[in-house]
Amino acid sequence: MDVNGVGWIAAIIIGGFAGWMAEQFMKSNMGLFMNIILGIIGAVVLNAILTFAGMSFTGWLAYLIIGFIGACILIAVGRAVRR
Repeated sequence: MDVNGVGWIAAIIIGGFAGWMAEQFMKSNMGLFMNIILGIIGAVVLNAILTFAGMSFTGWLAYLIIGFIGACILIAVGRAVRR
């Protein structure tokens, strides 16, 4: 089984890195576990949206970029809901 052309282990590692980059970019303070969750969920959600729009991306670099953007969106939504 693979996610966007990367395996599950690679998806966790790349998702964690994407979540960490989003945390640094958005200046939020979360732990490692939350970084991994945000990176993976952000990548899955944004990839589903892009697939629905007719775009499809595969590979670790695309997973990293999509995970970063998706995690940034999730952080922004979380901030908006909390306020």
